[in-house]
Amino acid sequence: MLSRLARCVSSAGVCRAARQVVKGHGKHRLPAVPPPAAITSPRGHQTLATAAAAASLPTVGAPPGVRHARTLDRERLLQLEWEDGTCSLYPFTWLRDNCQCPRCTLQSAQARSLLLADLDVHTGVDSVQLTENNKVSITWPDQHSSEFDPEWLKKRCFSPEARQARQEELFLNEREYWDSSLRIPTASFEEVLHDDKAALAWLLALRRIGIVYLKGAPVEQGQVARLSERIGYLRLTFYGHTWQVEDKPMANNVAYTSGKLSLHTDYPALHHPPGVQFLHCLAQAREGGESEVVDGFHMAEVLRRNDPEAFRTLSSLRIDFTDTGTDYCDFCVQSKNHIINMDNEGRVVRINYNNATRDSVLDMPLDKVQPFYSSLKAYVELMTQPENVVTYKMEPGDLVTFDNWRLLHGRRSYVSDATCRRHLEGAYLDWDEVMSRLRILRRAVHGEN
Repeated sequence: MLSRLARCVSSAGVCRAARQVVKGHGKHRLPAVPPPAAITSPRGHQTLATAAAAASLPTVGAPPGVRHARTLDRERLLQLEWEDGTCSLYPFTWLRDNCQCPRCTLQSAQARSLLLADLDVHTGVDSVQLTENNKVSITWPDQHSSEFDPEWLKKRCFSPEARQARQEELFLNEREYWDSSLRIPTASFEEVLHDDKAALAWLLALRRIGIVYLKGAPVEQGQVARLSERIGYLRLTFYGHTWQVEDKPMANNVAYTSGKLSLHTDYPALHHPPGVQFLHCLAQAREGGESEVVDGFHMAEVLRRNDPEAFRTLSSLRIDFTDTGTDYCDFCVQSKNHIINMDNEGRVVRINYNNATRDSVLDMPLDKVQPFYSSLKAYVELMTQPENVVTYKMEPGDLVTFDNWRLLHGRRSYVSDATCRRHLEGAYLDWDEVMSRLRILRRAVHGEN
């Protein structure tokens, strides 16, 4: 299996096939890959090797060298002509600000030492030349010298295409959308814990697809904490570092009952909800308890296309959420979130929706109330259509990992039986920690800078 994972996970760039799926809002259109290892389950899962092929990063060759460097003094730009015939422009001020010499950069921390108070934001350039090893050497008016590696400069080119490629390399913003036909990517819990290639394939698929199923975890508490250590650390919330999903008397959360849980994201009552969730099955109900997930980003894009006004309402009005009780400690949290969060480019980046914790306080003008309800109803009805929902039933030893900012998850009701109590252990992480580990693993596996 690991040899196949190694072939399926490459180094840098954007997966064109995955991007086409995102833009088309359609089903899987994956490139052909070698037959994956036999780790599928009977619930329609796909191997992580197959998923990683769609979420991987294509290998990029060595960047071209610099053919010529010259200053454009009037525009205060450095122009580099590359050996492949392309050109890049770099502002003088940016170059001086990012001097890589030991005086200006703390090499051990890869952090800037040059103070902004000491930066001349209107600096000129005294001279520029190419060194024998093709580095760009700049002498500034105060006779300070800076030397830049061409690969370092190429990655920081200011052209729109280069900036977009760099942002994708750093953040992996492209997603592969799906519906009920999704075969959930599946991998070995132990291999993810102990093999860097398997762990990288897991996190790439988690980022692109939003959900990965891990098989073979020991059927005992503490496994979500072990898995979190593979990344960094758990996100502590008012429900603890980890939490036990069981039918409890006097439950302080609707999840701690045997009733149906409607599709939701966890913790929109926080202004910064946890980004990733782990759920480990320790015991399953004899009857009921099936899990349901839907791609909230996909559904938001369908809503944007089919009902633009509803999309505008849910992405512009901030809704109150609340959660009050006692667990890890006593708590009374309150937030205001958009149901659909977008970035400044109009891309959906987070869904905030939990019907149980949506507050009775509705802080909006009176004439916005009915449009809000109508819009939310349209979004929820879209998400609950059978063709959009993936249903699966966890068995002891199964551990599901998913994007809590993107997926809405739910649970069918189950029969609470004292002789066979359904028990899941859960935990949260933040995307900052997960993406940090992904970048480190990518460097370890592919030797990237």
